[in-house]
Amino acid sequence: MRHAITYHFANSSERPPESVALRFKRHKSWISWSWHEYFRQTEAVALGLRDLGVKSGDRVAIFANSCWEWSTLDFAVLGMGAVTVPIYHSSLAQELEFILKNSACETLVLQDQTQLRKWESVAKNSTMVKRVIVLDTALVESLTSHQTERSYLSWDELCERGVAIAPQTSGWFLQSCKAIQLDQTASIVYTSGTTGEPKGVWLRHEQLLSEVEAIAQAFPLSADDSSLSFLPFAHVLGRVEIWLHPYIGFTLNIAESIERLGKNLVEVHPTVMIGVPRIFEKVYASVQSELQSQKWRGDFIEALRAPTPLPSWWPGRSWVDRALRLPKTELLDLFVYSRLRERLGGKLRFAVSGGAPLEPVVAQFFLDAGVLLLEGYGLTETTAAICANTPDAFRLGTVGKPLPGVEIKLAIDGEILVRGPMVTPEYYQNPEATREAFVDEYFCTGDIGEWTDEGFLRITDRKKDLIKTAGGKYVAPQKLSALLQLDPLISQVLIHGDRRKYIVALITLEEEQAKLRARKEGWRFRDYRSLTQSPEAREAVRKIVAQVNSQLAPHESIKAFAILPQEFTVASGELTPSLKIKRNVCNVHYKDLLDSLY
Repeated sequence: MRHAITYHFANSSERPPESVALRFKRHKSWISWSWHEYFRQTEAVALGLRDLGVKSGDRVAIFANSCWEWSTLDFAVLGMGAVTVPIYHSSLAQELEFILKNSACETLVLQDQTQLRKWESVAKNSTMVKRVIVLDTALVESLTSHQTERSYLSWDELCERGVAIAPQTSGWFLQSCKAIQLDQTASIVYTSGTTGEPKGVWLRHEQLLSEVEAIAQAFPLSADDSSLSFLPFAHVLGRVEIWLHPYIGFTLNIAESIERLGKNLVEVHPTVMIGVPRIFEKVYASVQSELQSQKWRGDFIEALRAPTPLPSWWPGRSWVDRALRLPKTELLDLFVYSRLRERLGGKLRFAVSGGAPLEPVVAQFFLDAGVLLLEGYGLTETTAAICANTPDAFRLGTVGKPLPGVEIKLAIDGEILVRGPMVTPEYYQNPEATREAFVDEYFCTGDIGEWTDEGFLRITDRKKDLIKTAGGKYVAPQKLSALLQLDPLISQVLIHGDRRKYIVALITLEEEQAKLRARKEGWRFRDYRSLTQSPEAREAVRKIVAQVNSQLAPHESIKAFAILPQEFTVASGELTPSLKIKRNVCNVHYKDLLDSLY
């Protein structure tokens, strides 16, 4: 008999006390919880919510960044039969208001001053919200009646209420977790809105369990594994880690932030990791940048990679003579790949990349280093992955084969259509969008794909993102962006040209790499902003664009470009929280600049 994820979470409390369930940092030190401690903390949260009046079926919105409180909240809400509504911590005030109204949330949990300000600005229009809980206890204590007309409950107070009533409700949460049915609503997850207003994806416990079951069958995971979670838990891919770890029994380590990810990797030594391409691309670019900063090392590596004998100008130092007697593979490992493995913690067996296309050269670099970087594919509407490369079946440049229980077929125009138990049954309170999204019980992903001869799926582009030039030619912007971003100097790329005569690009520079190169080559600049607009930077980018154009058909080639003085950001609304560029927003923000390129 199949049971909801909450059932498996409840049973996890019986695991041995020495088995670590959750690790997170508090006051610069890592805190470890056993499965029993993890369950009891979650139980206190659930009882606190119950004491406040939250009941089965109620919506609880979590407006916060990834943290241990997020994980316990999710299981507390799911375990009591309520519905989790995740909201990206970076969402704008109007997005917060829309989600609260559309989902009819009565309870809002927010993190800190940033989220509090956004909530305060829409509170008068969000009268359905009855209670607000703030994770930052010190913030609640600082609020006075003169500062706000509303009352807030701190996280500590919520937990204390739960602990206080625990003796009178012995066993209630455990029984509730085990009684959850697969047809009950688990979560309403709103799309990040790259093409317009967010849609609420309705997920039942059936979808959650089916996704976890499929991943557990496809990947060699065990209770001995540990992961480092750094994706937003509001993103369905990040949340899959929360649901998966009690089902398998591995340790979930929660990173402090993206900025501290490198430090956290060498502190916790994860064996598996789930991320988005941009993170792995940054690691790749960092290593390449380091090689370029030391010319002798870069030349040496190029010589090792070449099929010709090593150059005669190397002998002369005893350590070089000894090194040259080693096989090339050992030398490459010594000078490059071992350093990459160390940066990833030293114990990583494999990593999974999803959320956007992964450039094969990046995956190949990781593979050469002895780290499997496996690309997968899925959407919010499919509860994350429906296809994935796995350790025993992978092909670079593809997103793998369908996971167990998934049916995929291609429409006449190449659109990927999917059916399976992890696919949402509908969009919440949006029958029109639901009708448009399904054809003969298959969900229309909006992505274009093709099968390889071996049965691996390859994504060629996003159906709605294809650019059609004035000459009637179609251009895949993701392909162009990926090729440009292979150079360590390039950070982000916006490809533009729909109904225009030719293709142009807006480009941002990787700040650290740009400054490193400028100092090395003697470019004159005051700060990063002036550096991006320097003649030297433009010439460097021109050469990169020219090299990429040499690999493209004439109608695809980039005829003009501009370098922006700053990166696209989530805060500006130009990136989704999963770091995808919102082309429609950027086209508006930079309309004058784009027009000037034609």
